[in-house]
Amino acid sequence: MTNEACPTLGCIVILAACSGAVGCTHNPVRPASTAAPTPPLVTIPTAASAPPTTPNYADADPRRLEAGLARSRQEAQLMQDEIAALREQLASTSTQLANVRASGVAAGPGSAAPPPSPGTMTPVAMQSAMTMLSLPGVDKRLDGGVVRIELPADTLFEPGGANLLPGGSALLTQVSDEVERVYPGHFLGIEGHTDTEPLLNASWGSPHQLTVARASAVFDFLTSRTSLRQGQLFLVAHGPNHPVVSNATSAGRARNRRVELVVYPERSGAEGAAAAHPASAAAGGG
Repeated sequence: MTNEACPTLGCIVILAACSGAVGCTHNPVRPASTAAPTPPLVTIPTAASAPPTTPNYADADPRRLEAGLARSRQEAQLMQDEIAALREQLASTSTQLANVRASGVAAGPGSAAPPPSPGTMTPVAMQSAMTMLSLPGVDKRLDGGVVRIELPADTLFEPGGANLLPGGSALLTQVSDEVERVYPGHFLGIEGHTDTEPLLNASWGSPHQLTVARASAVFDFLTSRTSLRQGQLFLVAHGPNHPVVSNATSAGRARNRRVELVVYPERSGAEGAAAAHPASAAAGGG
């Protein structure tokens, strides 16, 4: 029997042959193969694109964290103190500039500025003379028309008291000699200041009483052991009312505990008259 006589049998034979052969492309039953679809591109996140994670402080050392926090607070406070000091310097400079402008106003083109009062130094002269003070390690500044010299209370006095230490006596002697050399016969204010801490000595009823006692001790020393006279000096007790920096740090409190010698532009008594009339003073001195 031939394929023509039995077409169905021929088709079965051909189908069987193709089904056993590998790679047969003439299978009339199986449809033509199509390529598999390409899967969509999946982007894997990298470390750089990963979202930030919140640090976990559960296992951190509390003491180390507290130390870091305290250090940050101290640095912030020091920065605030520096800003306050810069603002104070700026205010002082602005006051000085205003005084200079006021004293230098001329009546007209080519006119000279009016002369200062007899025996009185201008702010410019006070500042120029301040640079001549040889006081290493001692803070001094121009405040308007006066010169302020800061003397640390911790150097002058025993803790919480008003008794002068040997180092304090030496410092007062050095400062008084320099002040008399640069500002002879000028009025001097002795201003006592302290910090906001509780008093260590129960014998003082208030911080003002302590600053009065300390200013009085400086007054007694200057009038008895130096060339300064009582007519040049006066006392002021401020207590904690006028800090130069913040009391939030130990360094700030130490600086606020101080006695300031304030040099005024006016001269006292005979010194003022001698500055106004030097010729007559020289003749009277024979």
